[in-house]
Amino acid sequence: MTQGNTGQIATANDAANIVDSVKPSTNGEIPMQRETYTTDSNRYARCVEISKRIRWDIDNDVIRDRKFNFRQKFLPDALSKVDELEFLTSDQKRVLSQIQGRTYANIFGLVERFISAKILEVSKDHWFGDQVALESLVRFTDEELKHQELFRRIEKLCAEDMPEGYCFKPDPNEVAAVVLGKSTWAVLGLTCHIELFTQVHYKQSIEQDTNVSELYKDVFLYHWREESQHAIVDELEWRREDKKMSEVERDQAVDDFIALVVAVDGILQAQSTADAEYFLKISDRNLTEQQQGKVMHVLLKAYRWQYIVSGAEHPKFQEILGGLITEAQGERITNALAPLVKSVH
Repeated sequence: MTQGNTGQIATANDAANIVDSVKPSTNGEIPMQRETYTTDSNRYARCVEISKRIRWDIDNDVIRDRKFNFRQKFLPDALSKVDELEFLTSDQKRVLSQIQGRTYANIFGLVERFISAKILEVSKDHWFGDQVALESLVRFTDEELKHQELFRRIEKLCAEDMPEGYCFKPDPNEVAAVVLGKSTWAVLGLTCHIELFTQVHYKQSIEQDTNVSELYKDVFLYHWREESQHAIVDELEWRREDKKMSEVERDQAVDDFIALVVAVDGILQAQSTADAEYFLKISDRNLTEQQQGKVMHVLLKAYRWQYIVSGAEHPKFQEILGGLITEAQGERITNALAPLVKSVH
């Protein structure tokens, strides 16, 4: 006799059912459980193969006993928008790019907290199905946990050499709890959006700028290498989740997605203000009230571009989202994002 999870004694019928579930089929093979949802094993397998090939280590490959070169910028002008602050000296622009770069790393550490939790959650759909898909999600989660550790290390390195007073406002656990309270469809949509804009930021801006700190550039080179595979898995899982939903559920999920974007913007407003105040505190010269106001304006503009608009305007994101929603739902999203897009362009 055996003890079940419910505390009741398993009956002979229970045992018989278990035995029946693993009886050989007529051709002598043990039948496998059917997958509940269709998966694209080839694409998952490709992600696994690349994950194995490009695997990297924080100390041996990325940091390599180095520190940041504070004589160089962290974020390029295309992301930081510091070139719009014509009244700042070149040194001030460099410092402001370093503050933004510190926040940039911390923001990624924050979002990867809820991304890894969500990917672990959706992996359960593959537990008794496509094992290649399961491995790709397990590797995805492991890499996101490694990225979080990398960004904690980056924050520590920044804190060692930057003046005191910097403050990262949002709490990653509190943000994750709020995000994970929304529908899986919405969270996967936000995740896909994030992982796509990381590709654009690195390839079109960070990689191209020769004035960016070499260590900082390497951090996002290695980050980009793994995130490029994550973006593929995001798409596969988002599409798979979409197939499970009713029209009513999807409509609610669209509202959840909009709510998440609004919540992200709230974080950006608070952090841009904190970063502007920190910059003004450590700046080597006094700025007029009008100039201070412009610093705050440009920082919020830069952050909205970095974390919302650059992803929303990504052609691949628009293609995926457009294929999942109705025209009316698309208009709701467009109208919700319109003020943010207008503030950037």
